[in-house]
Amino acid sequence: MVLLDIAAFSGQLHPLIVHLPIGFLILAVLFELVSYSKKYEFLKSAVFSILFLGFIAAVFACIFGYILSLSGDYDYNELNDHKVAGIALALGTGLLLVLGTNTVNRFIKLKRSVFSGLCVLILALVSYTGHQGGKLTHGSEYLSVKVLLEQPREKPASVEQAMIFEDVVHPILIQRCSPCHRDGKKKGEFSVQTLANLLKGGKTGAAIVAGDLNKSELFARIMLDPTNEKFMPTDGKTPLTKTETEIIQWWIENGKAVEGKRISELKNTQLITAKISAYLKLGASSESNDFTGTITDDVNQDIPAFSNYALIDTMRSKGLNIRVMQHKPLMLDITLPEGKADLLNLVNNDLKSIAKNIIWLNLSDNNLKDQDIESLSLMSNLEKLRLENNPITDKIIPIILSLKHLESINLNETELSEAGIERLKQNRSLKRIYQWNLVSR
Repeated sequence: MVLLDIAAFSGQLHPLIVHLPIGFLILAVLFELVSYSKKYEFLKSAVFSILFLGFIAAVFACIFGYILSLSGDYDYNELNDHKVAGIALALGTGLLLVLGTNTVNRFIKLKRSVFSGLCVLILALVSYTGHQGGKLTHGSEYLSVKVLLEQPREKPASVEQAMIFEDVVHPILIQRCSPCHRDGKKKGEFSVQTLANLLKGGKTGAAIVAGDLNKSELFARIMLDPTNEKFMPTDGKTPLTKTETEIIQWWIENGKAVEGKRISELKNTQLITAKISAYLKLGASSESNDFTGTITDDVNQDIPAFSNYALIDTMRSKGLNIRVMQHKPLMLDITLPEGKADLLNLVNNDLKSIAKNIIWLNLSDNNLKDQDIESLSLMSNLEKLRLENNPITDKIIPIILSLKHLESINLNETELSEAGIERLKQNRSLKRIYQWNLVSR
């Protein structure tokens, strides 16, 4: 497993390393051409050394590029074009080096003009190879006449005029999902570029089933716990915001996954209009938070205003990880670092002071027992709670049932019983309960 992880990590270095041969080779060609001027002829002596560095960098770029190619579902033809061009660039640079050596010049006297011409050809090959790589990364039409002539969609003047798929849903999916799911790179044989692609799905079947969230694989993936290997988007990419998720949910369930329809043509839009307005930044409803995507009028009204930011700074200085999700009202995402159970006792009184402002809480991997987390009962506005890998038992169930805004809880590898998990379902706000590998008592 370690070797596989190292290989995967090595492949991710390709986008970084690939810039080295580009820079070295451009510099070498520039020095070669500029050195024709007597004023700069001293640069000629550096050309060979820079070409050598470019050759070494190109070889490493090829190696790491090959490793990266094994980890993604790239279009075969586009990948092969880039691969062949990259190898040709490395070999071409190596050949140019050989032709420029004194040993070879004893047998083959290469005119300087010919050498300079070959340098220009190498530069052209750099451009072609880079273009092929860009197609793999950004799509086959990222640099095309079609994109150049394509007119961006005009921002709708109001929510009612917005097209539900074209102006709202599709831009979300393109931003969050297209890096891995598009023409040229179809992970899982799946693309989000058209509604037809979404309905067709990939290896696991239809990604979207109109009116049925349970059968819509795309929605299931974005709703997983981020620690789940099937969670999307993967590889540390920015996940969908709460508002984006709710828009996708409404579009599938209430909007029946339609396209070509304005919001004004759809039914039961009262609950989603404010969120769409926030996403599109239209009118007064556009005062949205960058993380949650929600608007002040839409958040839990029980969350109190808060001004003692010095207290938050103090808690951070003690070692608690605190992220501000929204300022008005203050919404906090708090994580107790792994193995820092003692820190919880140290900041317990401070936590009680801000209990109603804590929206997300992560206490996982800290060997906490039931009595250690009794203060959860004060965090009445919790929406997401992680307690995995702690020896907690059914004794915490009354506390969990009292959290009326709790939507998600992770209880993996805890000591709760199956009967206890069933009792938790009495909390009607709970939408997701993660309960893998419960420890038998």
